Amino acid sequence: MTNPVALDNVLHQDLRVAFRHGAEFGDAANQILIFPTEFEAAQREFPILFREAEGEGLQAVALTGFDLDENLFFDGARWTSRYVPALQQRGPFSIGIPGDGADPEEGPTVHVDLDDPRVGTEAGELLFLPQGGASRYLDHVSRVLGRIHAGIGAAAPVYALFHELGLLEANVIEVTLHDAQRYRIDGFQMLSHERLEALDGGGLEQLHRANLLGLAYLAASSLGNISALIERKNAVAAL
Repeated sequence: MTNPVALDNVLHQDLRVAFRHGAEFGDAANQILIFPTEFEAAQREFPILFREAEGEGLQAVALTGFDLDENLFFDGARWTSRYVPALQQRGPFSIGIPGDGADPEEGPTVHVDLDDPRVGTEAGELLFLPQGGASRYLDHVSRVLGRIHAGIGAAAPVYALFHELGLLEANVIEVTLHDAQRYRIDGFQMLSHERLEALDGGGLEQLHRANLLGLAYLAASSLGNISALIERKNAVAAL
């Protein structure tokens, strides 16, 4: 159960939230949902794959491990990668969207889950300054939530164009470790570098007009991170 409430600088003046990761917060997963707004940062670390989610359509995920509930970039307490996906950065915070009848000028608001164990801890970070302004931590959370909000809106049209231009192809990742253990990862689509390079002028123009040509190359180049992921897995297996 969750108990999200809109943040208020009076009601929550003294509220503290711990900046903490853990398996119980979804960090120990081998697939982490990401959005187009974070492809540039994510592709430096993770392979970016695409999957069909029932009722949700096409989604992008960062592949972080080969076994279920295995994140090779998470040591049990913290992420060891240079970038942490936005959904895992946000902590116990979420975006509140105004409902019907709300002021049309009212935008998304920051909500906090009061039942989350990271909320209300004495060792946590204050969300508001004594004068009522947002703390640096809350500013960071707001930026992360903004990236998520923009990414949710961008995802469907971005992936639809990738699909329309035939850039996505179903593929299987087959991995053999140093100890001869084998993994076969299927059910995903990848953005094919070969298909991207083979696009005709019309397709390239569509991507360029939509400002997505660079994004497509980022997703395609991210697949080179599969070899680094294998190296991490081999290192763990050798322990």
